[in-house]
Amino acid sequence: MNVDLEIALAAELDPIVDVASELGLDPEQIIPYGWTKAKVPIEVLDEAAQTNADGRLILVTAMSPTPAGEGKTTTSIGLVDGLNELARQKPEVGTAVLALREPSMGPVFGMKGGAAGGGHAQVVPMEDINLHFTGDFAAIAAANNLAVTMLDNHIHHGNDLDVDLRRVHIRRVVDLNDRALRNVTIGLGGINGGVPREDHFDIVVASEVMAVFCLSTSVADLKERLGRIVIAHSRAREPITVADIGAAGAMTALLRNALSPNLVQSLEHSPAFIHGGPFANIAHGCNSLLATRAAMTLGDWAVTEAGFGADLGAEKFLDIKCRVAGIWPSAVVVVATLRALKYHGGVEVADVETPNVDAVLSGMSNLEHHCQNLLNIYGLTPVVCFNRFPTDTDEEMSAAIEHLRDQGIAAVESTHWADGGKGALALAEAVVEAAVKAGDADGAGSRAQYSYDLELPLEEKIRTVARRIYGAADIDLPAAVKRKLEQFTDEGYGDAPICIAKTQYSLSTDPKLRGVPKDHTIVVRDVRLSAGAGFVVVIAGDIMTMPGLPKEPSAFNIDVDENGNITGLF
Repeated sequence: MNVDLEIALAAELDPIVDVASELGLDPEQIIPYGWTKAKVPIEVLDEAAQTNADGRLILVTAMSPTPAGEGKTTTSIGLVDGLNELARQKPEVGTAVLALREPSMGPVFGMKGGAAGGGHAQVVPMEDINLHFTGDFAAIAAANNLAVTMLDNHIHHGNDLDVDLRRVHIRRVVDLNDRALRNVTIGLGGINGGVPREDHFDIVVASEVMAVFCLSTSVADLKERLGRIVIAHSRAREPITVADIGAAGAMTALLRNALSPNLVQSLEHSPAFIHGGPFANIAHGCNSLLATRAAMTLGDWAVTEAGFGADLGAEKFLDIKCRVAGIWPSAVVVVATLRALKYHGGVEVADVETPNVDAVLSGMSNLEHHCQNLLNIYGLTPVVCFNRFPTDTDEEMSAAIEHLRDQGIAAVESTHWADGGKGALALAEAVVEAAVKAGDADGAGSRAQYSYDLELPLEEKIRTVARRIYGAADIDLPAAVKRKLEQFTDEGYGDAPICIAKTQYSLSTDPKLRGVPKDHTIVVRDVRLSAGAGFVVVIAGDIMTMPGLPKEPSAFNIDVDENGNITGLF
């Protein structure tokens, strides 16, 4: 059995009513899903917000990762457990609450595996969380596909809106990696089979309905956002929305219960809200706004993460989510590993566990780039956390930490995977120190500063992020893409933020360019309007919104034994 699953299954979980009680919630204020999971109704969170002051918000992000990932979720969980361990020693520190994304079954069955942490820093029940959980993703998929179905039905029954079949923008979705569905033809089989047209599938976490779900503040806000999703254009080039085809109410009905955040716990019984799950390389990469708000309302510390490196997840968290929510982190943890440093220092993936101090220092440029962006562009204090692996040597770790401290960047190693919250005590103390300092510096901890102004033209916003965040020389915008940006502006969306979808493995759009590439160009392949979510998606490089499975997917290893226990899940 995989060690992460073995640890998770051996854990003794508190009843979810006890976890809720630690947050000041009575049993009748939650909706249990069995003994270990629950939803917290939005009205309960609204009531708590009337009396509770917001806790400090801590963002966890990372350097550009290796294909295996650097343990950002594991570190987020370890940090919350570490803060709560610190609070047991120093009660004045206060309670920490976690806010994370729900895992997509695409990566679970694909290459990366689950997203419930690892080792002794996990959220549980991990097998439920990594698979169907409370059914949120199924509800999001159903709502999205209902909109497409109703659009096709409208076309079949006369097409009163004069939908241009060449300009249908909404795509069907499924929460699996399935490259064969990227481009399909539907409506075949004669007059009763509907109207034939070209169609496409995305993975659920790339859908606009997922983005809308994660940025909504209430059921009413959800319905309004769903209604303004532009799903097609007419032959007269007029936008056609979800509201136009009468689908917003039914979609909201499918999502009403799902919108309430999910409450679970860590192995050390820290409260954890796990809700929503857009990818950061193809969407905005943050858990739901409601889950983050819940953690801030019910805890003294709210720890959340944004997917992949700071160029993707942190940028979108700060430039999109924080603008919408009116929130701002007090400090940022940047997760790094020695293997990622060596990878960006030129070492191949197969050799990153071989000790190599020179490669560790050579790869520092990537980590420093992310830290300097956070400090100089966003005005945020970065704390580097080295997520320690068994193959790391003391010589390598000492060299890495000393190098960063010489640059004026706080850096600590953490052993939360092996030791849980106690292994993250140094990280917790560094985060508290950074957040308190930021809050004491004339309110710097609450002063937002973004990487671009919304008043800039859409093209200039893309160019600004490319240059300021990615270090690019310029962007490459084909004429067809420019025309679409002009169309979005003409339709009233010119002041929207942008959400750039690109590879997570490089600051460029070429995953093979490691470290900090110089004089590179961000190649924009397409742009899509997400009017309901309130941003413009920019497809850069070869990124796919429907991933495919690798030659040997993780699904090969997942099974159920004769006693009904899941094996091979990680």
